[in-house]
Amino acid sequence: MLILMDYDFIVIGGGSGGYAAARSALAHTEKVAIIDGAEELGGLCILDGCMPSKTLIHVADVLHQAQNAAALGLDIPQARVDMAAVAARKQRIIGEFANYRRKGLEESKFTLHRSSARFTSPNMVELADGTRLRGKKFLIASGSKVNVPDIPGLAEAAAWTSDEVMALDAIPESVIVLGAGPVGCELAQLLCRIGSRVTLIQRGPRILTGVPERVSRVVEQAFADEGMELITGAEVQAVRRIGNEVEVTYRSRGATVRRRAAHCLNALGRIPNTASLGLEAAGVRTEPNGQIITSAYQQTSNPNIYAAGDCCSPHDLVHIAVRQGEIAARHAFAAAVEPIHYDHLLQVIFTDPQVATAGLSEDELTSRGRPFVSASYPFSDHGKSILMEARYGFVHIIADARSGEILGAQIVGRHAGELIHCLAVALTMKASVFDLLNVHWYHPTLAEIISYPLEEIAGKIPPSFASPPASPAPHSPKRTLSP
Repeated sequence: MLILMDYDFIVIGGGSGGYAAARSALAHTEKVAIIDGAEELGGLCILDGCMPSKTLIHVADVLHQAQNAAALGLDIPQARVDMAAVAARKQRIIGEFANYRRKGLEESKFTLHRSSARFTSPNMVELADGTRLRGKKFLIASGSKVNVPDIPGLAEAAAWTSDEVMALDAIPESVIVLGAGPVGCELAQLLCRIGSRVTLIQRGPRILTGVPERVSRVVEQAFADEGMELITGAEVQAVRRIGNEVEVTYRSRGATVRRRAAHCLNALGRIPNTASLGLEAAGVRTEPNGQIITSAYQQTSNPNIYAAGDCCSPHDLVHIAVRQGEIAARHAFAAAVEPIHYDHLLQVIFTDPQVATAGLSEDELTSRGRPFVSASYPFSDHGKSILMEARYGFVHIIADARSGEILGAQIVGRHAGELIHCLAVALTMKASVFDLLNVHWYHPTLAEIISYPLEEIAGKIPPSFASPPASPAPHSPKRTLSP
């Protein structure tokens, strides 16, 4: 039996972006609906992405430090992982987050429809049971799904995805990881640290191709030092299951190579989850891979339909999805809103050493013809990182050549994901190196390392443009381990 319901704002997808959009829309109307047909409510980040992966990565970090504590003068002879206990703790933590999100979806003022949906016209969707919902405005937040490239045998070889790694309750003997982007690198190191023999295969000449090369080289060195096998410049030609093993065939440096392991992890990216939405009937245009095309205000080619998150964004980041959802909802109701300033984009990769970037890179600034100055300082020469045995990496800061305004930064090193926020705030506030040199950089802290490239950049700004600190603030000498 056909049932027709009318709403002012309909959200497809109850993950972080969709939930944020629905909550924002409630400020303008109570006729809001969310459609989510997933087996479990919560969204990718909570259930199978950010939170479970970082829970496991933290465990692996602590294990690694315990196993290498001899450098600190500590004798910890039996540091090993109990995967059943780790899995139980992870599930308990994720369950708490999921319960909170589920209550928010079920108990808020908007209406929750537990179903899949497909557009039948520019202003109507049909649910799996035939119910039709008519909306004045829509927000698509359908997320993404694992990409399975057209590699012979990959789909049939029962290759793992990140979902299987998140569900581990035992240590796999060996794993071949295909793809060395953020997810591939994070999970490869996680598996290596808990005791698996890991081979990481990357098509490109280096891992983490989305960050500057000198950054990715630091992580490569750390991986090699931990015993992980890295194979770059390798084109995977086939994957097949042979008994209890998986065989991967690839071409490298003109030779065909076959490698076997107990498991193969497909970390070759994700694609927008939009194929089943009937977007043609809604007049919503997409890229060939299904990514929805949007304006700066998240508006699609149908002005009454918006999109947010992985289904439309080139940046698969939760904080971006949330902001996109909020922007879309406000714009839909003609509320004042500013689009996201992607020149201030913040990203973190949770390898060890961590990789964190904010703002623009030197290559991006060069392509725009904007003059800049930059400086770096290594963790290997910094007091706090030396005493922590955290010597991998560096801080790199980029500033306008005339004003000293902070334009970008990269940090690769211990706790880089926390440290980068010092510079992310500076970017948003349009602060200069001179502004930041007025900050009290406490000694000895990891954050203090940021002051050293700031000082170097300040010395490169022509005096006629320089705006020195209001009051001279002595900075702690480098490599000084005073009490």
